[in-house]
Amino acid sequence: MALARLTFKTISGIHHGSCWHRFRPLSYDFVKVSRTATRPIASEEISRFQALVFLGGQLSLALGVLLCLNIYSIVLGAASLGLVVTYPLMKRITYWPQLVLGLTFNWGALLGWSAIKGSCDWSVCLPLYFSGVMWTLIYDTIYAHQDKDDDIKVGVRSTALRFQNQTKPWLSGFAVAMLSGLVVTGINAEQTLPYYVVLSTVASHIAYQIYTLNINKPEDCWKKFVSNRNLGLLLFLGILTGNLWK
Repeated sequence: MALARLTFKTISGIHHGSCWHRFRPLSYDFVKVSRTATRPIASEEISRFQALVFLGGQLSLALGVLLCLNIYSIVLGAASLGLVVTYPLMKRITYWPQLVLGLTFNWGALLGWSAIKGSCDWSVCLPLYFSGVMWTLIYDTIYAHQDKDDDIKVGVRSTALRFQNQTKPWLSGFAVAMLSGLVVTGINAEQTLPYYVVLSTVASHIAYQIYTLNINKPEDCWKKFVSNRNLGLLLFLGILTGNLWK
């Protein structure tokens, strides 16, 4: 039951974060970016009031699920709100909004463990969280390369604009850090052979992504970005089979 609640909380958390990203005043930036100009709020297909009602509903559902968890998890979940609120503003402040996104999206690595176990085992949770942040830096930098020309015109920042032609070396560094964190996580969680076998496949997948990436071709950036759902599925299967092997 706790796992089901957490899954719902994670999904609703991602959706209300995404909704807030598009609702706030800076959402007018979406109108100026060709790829996002047809989104519901940007195109005024739905009103800002309707978006606010929808956001309120999501927040209410997420709060209801959070309050069903243990006290440790409630406090931990509430601690992520600062990141959720401030992330959309980071594009105006720093070239590293993808880092803040990673810190926000991967909070579930901490909350998931505490929801099931009652508290965090930091020797497992921290390297897992760190790996998730590094992964987000990889896929969202690739994603950001789709809009870099429009971003310059609008005046927003991203790691794509920060790295430019040095993107692949940066992504390679993040990949090494991500995989190292996953190895440390596996060791501290006493994972078994299937986990490490799958981890080698994950390494090959991400190496292929980076090696074949064309940062000046938006359709290729989108293709590489979307392929990360397969990478996530692989990692999930590795964790699952590794635990079943125990």
